[in-house]
Amino acid sequence: MMSKVIFYKNTADRRKTRVRAKLARIGMRPRLTVFRSNAHIFAQIVDDKKAVTLVALVDSKIGKDLEPAPKELSKGLKTAYLLGEALAKAGIKKGVKEVFFDRGEYLYHGRIKALAYGARAGGLVF
Repeated sequence: MMSKVIFYKNTADRRKTRVRAKLARIGMRPRLTVFRSNAHIFAQIVDDKKAVTLVALVDSKIGKDLEPAPKELSKGLKTAYLLGEALAKAGIKKGVKEVFFDRGEYLYHGRIKALAYGARAGGLVF
């Protein structure tokens, strides 16, 4: 029988492969990539055509003067939502309006989903 850790790694790898395959089918839009650690969440907009990172933000670096997130979100979700909004505004300043949301191996749930909602609320289309 397969251990839980090996099972999780296998399913995460399959999920990541599916997401990246969809990116190849859609075309060459900039990617909004997400990395989630236990303490922080990192997001960046990458242009693969030019091989350059356009915008990169981490939740600990976003300003406290941002607009408040919806009250129904918990602390971690509020931070992810605000990070998504800040990333969208910075991306729009750089001329990026449409992106591909590359969630990698993460499920579209929790902080990842809150970041996506924040980015959409900030003006990004995906």
